[in-house]
Amino acid sequence: MLVLTWQKITRTEGWLDGLGLGLAGLCLVHCLTTTVALALLASAGGLLLDPIIHEVGLVFAIAFGTLALGKGLWDHGFMMPAAIGALGIGVMAGALTLPHGDGEIFFTIAGVAILALGHDLNYRATR
Repeated sequence: MLVLTWQKITRTEGWLDGLGLGLAGLCLVHCLTTTVALALLASAGGLLLDPIIHEVGLVFAIAFGTLALGKGLWDHGFMMPAAIGALGIGVMAGALTLPHGDGEIFFTIAGVAILALGHDLNYRATR
């Protein structure tokens, strides 16, 4: 256990941000895998680009983002990680309104990267 001058931080405090970063990484892998798979196997498009996958992923991103970034805001009081994370979630939600294609993939990946940045800033602010 680390002991700082004003606060004790345990190893388990950053688990929500770690989970958020992990999910962001999985989302990025999913997007890149889908793009490559579509280029190689046109038949994989129906399964991997099913809209329900993106909608469920967004629900998880909103849930874990709200929990992790909200807890971080409560703990350290810095608004920037939560604001950046919310921007990432907004970009991801906006991508769902676009037709499937290059634009949707670009905005989804950009939103995931912005949300991951918010989780990383939140994790660093807690340390």
